[in-house]
Amino acid sequence: MRDFHLPGRSTVFATEGMCATSHPVAAHTAIRILQDGGNAVDAAIAAGVLLGIAEPQMTGLGGDLFVLMTPPGENRILALNASGRAPAALRAETLRAAGHSSVPLNGAEAVTLPGAVAGFCKLSEEWGRLDLDQTLSPAIHYAEHGLPVAPRTAFDWAGFADLADGYARTHFLIDGTAPRPGHVFRAPGQAEVLRRIAAQGRAGFYEGEVAAEMVATLRERGGVHTETDFAEVEADWVNPISGDYKGMELVEHPPNGQGATAILLAKILARFDLPALDPFGAVRAHLEAEATKLAYDARDRFLADADHTNRLAHMTDDATADALAALIDPKRAMPTPPPAAGAVHKETVTLSVVDKDRMVVSMIYSIFHDFGSGIATPNFGLLFHNRGAGFCLEPGHPNEIGGGKRPMHTIIPGMLRDAGRVSMPFGVMGGAYQATGHARFLTNTVDYELHPQAALDAPRSFATEGELRVERGYSETVCAELAEMGHKVVIPEVPIGGAQAIRVHADGVLEGASDARKDGCALGY
Repeated sequence: MRDFHLPGRSTVFATEGMCATSHPVAAHTAIRILQDGGNAVDAAIAAGVLLGIAEPQMTGLGGDLFVLMTPPGENRILALNASGRAPAALRAETLRAAGHSSVPLNGAEAVTLPGAVAGFCKLSEEWGRLDLDQTLSPAIHYAEHGLPVAPRTAFDWAGFADLADGYARTHFLIDGTAPRPGHVFRAPGQAEVLRRIAAQGRAGFYEGEVAAEMVATLRERGGVHTETDFAEVEADWVNPISGDYKGMELVEHPPNGQGATAILLAKILARFDLPALDPFGAVRAHLEAEATKLAYDARDRFLADADHTNRLAHMTDDATADALAALIDPKRAMPTPPPAAGAVHKETVTLSVVDKDRMVVSMIYSIFHDFGSGIATPNFGLLFHNRGAGFCLEPGHPNEIGGGKRPMHTIIPGMLRDAGRVSMPFGVMGGAYQATGHARFLTNTVDYELHPQAALDAPRSFATEGELRVERGYSETVCAELAEMGHKVVIPEVPIGGAQAIRVHADGVLEGASDARKDGCALGY
């Protein structure tokens, strides 16, 4: 139980249904959908699409989507991959010949086909209880009439007031500046796109006038995208992967997601006696940092499009974890492994929903960097992600960019299964941090027995780009000890990630948590 003398938030308890998101209006929308007869899939779609209006720097219709879900009352977990592929005509040789050593972050070359809408439509058609027009109605309303900008969203937005693309400036700035907290943001063009999706399904986005405008915008900027590329976008059901952590099963998305990285990282940490350590002390942070370096190095060597990943079993093997754990000096930081083959990864939203029939959904939805590629369409104001920057240009690498391939993705929804029972959908935002964030949440829960809100509130650190980024929640003493171990300790300007979680207790009670690093909340009824 938290100290009620101190600022903080309590976990939220309910019995009928619950949603945890990064924006209160999205959480409320999900609950309203549940109370109006929708199920967890309907609620997740409604809240997720709305987050593209509430947090456009994080996500939107021009992005990608991954989902883990269970059918009502079951412990079987399904995985939906709604990440887009590179346009068919894209070639690594062309980019290398133009002098590029990596995929340009803000060029059309980085825009893979947006897969999220295909994912929303497939989820609704196959598992939803309501029609899309009812599910999308709240997002259409707020896109048309506006939604006040929340404080954390405004903080993020302010750093991108210099959007280079003229159409993006028109649609995502107010009088040429980033909105301040409380300013009302409207997206009437997106409202029209959502009406077409509600009426026509995926064809309202991937065919006709909307698709033609997206293709024309990208080709004006040198893209090789075609209307055929858009028409052929599909979301795919895939088999989840999992790993054991001290009796708790961590369930993740397979490649092209980085779920195997989280499993490997957790397995490495299982080789150390974490419960004997101070959960907020230097040694625990050090071990996590070293395990992160090793697991992420494996990720950047092996993970790619599922059709090009051939070392997945190696990454999730206990023997691999044994060998890597043996490389860790408990008292000294190792040099950072070679830089990642791909780009640094950024922005995402995540949400969790559980309904009265105990259908469980963990959804993650992203445009990659802040405001994605920064490229928007002129009339509808659709902002493209730049997920193709997750490819590399190294010849022969599994993640080498190529037509029809999916890039390695950092966004991963998560679920925990305890003795075969689905016990917790969760997600951690924060780009590359997500695999470490999954391991941190798991170890907070299992090793330190923190309740979900405490597990999310706890301070975070992240070893990346030669630094150990340490939140201000750690003491100066801990920072000094980490520096003495050889870490380059940096206090980041922005807190590390954000997260949402719902614990499903064996007696049916739901316990929700929402990360205070974001604007959202958990709501139940």
